[in-house]
Amino acid sequence: MSNFDHFTGTKAVSGQHLFELDVLAAYLTQHLEGFLGPLSVEMFKGGQSNPTYKLITPGKSYVMRAKPGPVAKLLPSAHAIEREFKVMSGLQGSEVPVPKMHCLCMDESIMGRAFYVMEFVEGRVLWDQSLPGMSKVQRGEIYNEMNRVISALHKVRFVDCGLSDYGKPGSYFERQIGRWSKQYAASVTQPIPEMDRLMEWLPASLPASARDDRMVSIVHGDYRLDNLMFHPTEPRVLAVLDWELSTLGHPLADFSYHCMGWHIPPGAFRGIGGLDIASLGIPSEADYIALYCQRTGIHTPEALQADWNFYLAYNLFRLAAILQGIAKRVEAGTASSAQAVASAAGAPQLARMAWDFALKSKI
Repeated sequence: MSNFDHFTGTKAVSGQHLFELDVLAAYLTQHLEGFLGPLSVEMFKGGQSNPTYKLITPGKSYVMRAKPGPVAKLLPSAHAIEREFKVMSGLQGSEVPVPKMHCLCMDESIMGRAFYVMEFVEGRVLWDQSLPGMSKVQRGEIYNEMNRVISALHKVRFVDCGLSDYGKPGSYFERQIGRWSKQYAASVTQPIPEMDRLMEWLPASLPASARDDRMVSIVHGDYRLDNLMFHPTEPRVLAVLDWELSTLGHPLADFSYHCMGWHIPPGAFRGIGGLDIASLGIPSEADYIALYCQRTGIHTPEALQADWNFYLAYNLFRLAAILQGIAKRVEAGTASSAQAVASAAGAPQLARMAWDFALKSKI
């Protein structure tokens, strides 16, 4: 068994996520063109925020994403599956590969929570960022493809995709810092001193590039290796998944989040920090940044490097707040993964890392 077997494949639907299969089948018969039962269901192991199901019929499989419970029991603005549905619908036909969206149901009377159904894409999800078992050339190709897709996302003309109202223009970092500060405060189980320091330091330390409201793009919000579905044999992304945190925002926030993997050590957070990446054929962070800047034209590597510690501190703070939210859901009994407990325990570590980058940025 590999360290990531608990993330891969499907399992029987756990008790807290059971629903009436006949009711769902009746709904899909009415709302999903070509749907023909009988219907069976399995649950993907990997989801921690929004439970994700594989819907199986004799002729076709689908994927269903659902909120973990009724809206009344969830944190405000969390688990926004309706936003996932909207952005992936808008990106159909763009340079950003996404699954085909089938139907969205916000009526909680159907199965006790909102959900949507989309195309099932057959491919590979790669969980370990060191890409074991691959050659140096293959690893380089995978990282190049990740870079290509996030660059394509940040160049999408979102107005042309019907997504001009997908987020508020301007003051992205101020609003995000405020949002995650509130989410953290609502989710505290054990106080984390570094989070309190970061909530004061971040809004007071915004670099000029973070305040530049001319930089607006669709941001994924959780762009990383294991949220990409790769072709079964080729280094090609077939679908970008898990758009729950997406919005219109600052592309450098999105890209720097993606680059945290170069600083986070292997283990619970699946980073490559401390590994001999040159021997693995994985590009250095500096080379990866340069390639992104070349593809997007958004910034220069030199200018971005000057503000990089702020961006890393911000994103580690944000991720710590997200993991603290998982900790709260574990406490409340609504977390949807057996790995949620382990993930939630990582919030203090990430907060300490974030504060270290904040201190470096002052030097």
